[in-house]
Amino acid sequence: MINSTIVNVQRVVGMQHAAVARWHQRGIDNPYRGFLALACHQCSLNYRLWHEEDRARCRQASDAQIARVKRSIDRLNQERNDWIERLDRYVAAWLNRHRVRAGADARHTTETPGSAVDRLAILALRIYHLEEQLGRTDTDADHYRSVHHKLSICRAQHRDLRRALRELLADIAGGRTRHRVYLHLKMYNDPALNPYLYAARRSAAA
Repeated sequence: MINSTIVNVQRVVGMQHAAVARWHQRGIDNPYRGFLALACHQCSLNYRLWHEEDRARCRQASDAQIARVKRSIDRLNQERNDWIERLDRYVAAWLNRHRVRAGADARHTTETPGSAVDRLAILALRIYHLEEQLGRTDTDADHYRSVHHKLSICRAQHRDLRRALRELLADIAGGRTRHRVYLHLKMYNDPALNPYLYAARRSAAA
């Protein structure tokens, strides 16, 4: 009998929380292997995106600085989606290696394991930064109550999503749910598909 565990969800979420906390202290690293290494890199892209999004909203930033940040966000978001696909390819390879085939009546799902791992990474970041807000000494009681309420919601969402991902992976491994690697096929960075890019290229060549 094969090991039916494709991914250990508890290890993934533990890695995400630990990495987010560690990266705020000493920068991004990736000491993991296998799926955890893939999930760690994907989490690091969300980490970098989070802080670029904060910079993009700085009212003191110049137009040139905002433009640079926006281009960075665009590039990181493309990479983030590419690495969601890598996570799903890992699952597909596991299924192929263990010769798991979905049954004729297997269900389809609205979300892939990779996209759920991505959402868990974002929630890990949100929980970290909300907890950080609770430690501020320059705010009032209303701020504290508001943050505490948001934090309770995020923790509940994280708990529900962890459970849903475990159930999804079990159903995929058991052939009860179909797994498909959904390609994001982003068009905005493709010079052959974005009309602003290929129009500019034609103008430059004229």
